[in-house]
Amino acid sequence: MINIFLENWKTLLDGFWITILSSIVGLVGSLVLGTIFALLEMAPNKFLKFIGSAFVEFFRNIPLLVITLFFYVVVAADFHISGFWSGTIGLILYTSAFIAECIRGGVDSVDPGQMEGARANGLTYTQAMVQVVLPQGFKLAIPSLGNQFINLVKNSSILSFVAGFDLMYQANVISGANLDPFNTYIIVGIMYLIITVSVSKCMSIIESKVNGGATE
Repeated sequence: MINIFLENWKTLLDGFWITILSSIVGLVGSLVLGTIFALLEMAPNKFLKFIGSAFVEFFRNIPLLVITLFFYVVVAADFHISGFWSGTIGLILYTSAFIAECIRGGVDSVDPGQMEGARANGLTYTQAMVQVVLPQGFKLAIPSLGNQFINLVKNSSILSFVAGFDLMYQANVISGANLDPFNTYIIVGIMYLIITVSVSKCMSIIESKVNGGATE
């Protein structure tokens, strides 16, 4: 196993950084998009609520591979989207649907009196939601958001199906060349573990900070 790593460390490292880059872009994109559609789901306007719910239900119930291949095969035919961006866009759309539900669940857990109090003090619904309720909802949603971020990192292996040159793609290339998939995929598993444990640790630190340094 060590020999395989030493012989292919540069290739593995290239894939490692591509996986991290896709995960970071996917994390930021899905968090922004998920927040927007969570707000739409909770909007008092029925049309906006329908749009938010339709988006979440649509992307939450379609396999990630189907979304990714749609961009790689169909959209790329006209817009020349690379495998990296096909997979990353698929990750953003797919994960944002789950993040929207996490945020909505967090907001639903906030005391309704917070909204009522904000409105009583002259804030509009939008102001009350953005300035008062949503920040508290984010705080309550941190544990579930952390789980979704970890799932996003693991799901980034979808790039290997569309020549995204990520860690799993490079592992497949190395495995085919050295005919030793067992040790190759153990190495790759460890590298994925490094990323996911780091994400988990970061979310634990954030959760501790927003709770005033208290730990569970």
